[in-house]
Amino acid sequence: MSKAFSFFVASEVFQVLPEACFGAVAVSGADNTKPIPAIAEFLAEQIARQEKELDGVNIREMPGIDGYRQAFHRLGVNPNKFMCSIESLLSRIAKKKGFPSINPLVDLANAISIKYALPIGAHDMDTMDAEGLAVRFAAPGDTFVAFGGGEVERPDEKELLYVSGHDIRTRRWIWRQSEVGKITEGSSAVFFPIDGFAGVNLPQVEAARDELCSLLALHFGVQPTVGFVDKDKPRFS
Repeated sequence: MSKAFSFFVASEVFQVLPEACFGAVAVSGADNTKPIPAIAEFLAEQIARQEKELDGVNIREMPGIDGYRQAFHRLGVNPNKFMCSIESLLSRIAKKKGFPSINPLVDLANAISIKYALPIGAHDMDTMDAEGLAVRFAAPGDTFVAFGGGEVERPDEKELLYVSGHDIRTRRWIWRQSEVGKITEGSSAVFFPIDGFAGVNLPQVEAARDELCSLLALHFGVQPTVGFVDKDKPRFS
């Protein structure tokens, strides 16, 4: 790592979502400035595959997706109004709206996300404070700037967040990512959390984590650090 990094999930989160689990992949020294055709091809393949497999499928009723919708209900979030990131992504693909290439690190995360039907974040570790990244409920002083910029927002009371210090990185757990900490061509140290549930899609979380690790090593020539977070082991460093 370019500096010490920690990812932590607060105990209160597991009181509401006891089966929540998180695959963890952290990498530093990645060169994200140059196109990597193999990653672009991999992303295109996963989009094309899901376009076929999702034809006629009610995405919200898929077992994995339904797990996130139920979790949103337990968190007091309306999943119809605030669709979790992977449901939104697969819905877009099912409508054959395509999906843009952004940069190699983001494209790789999106390809794995699409392949395994899992929400996968990508956060620039060099933009984080000494506390690293946490999943916790909202606290006084937390602020959010939406992806693409705009006015500063305040979270709802008891809203579940990805946050570094008081900078919210993702609102409503896995709904919308912030402009702060987004992955750009200049990003080289990145943390990828993979959100899932034991008893629902744990094998997919582990497979996605391991494939992401392997492809980062293959295409970027780096050795990622890999871990797993759940109620019994709430911290990854």
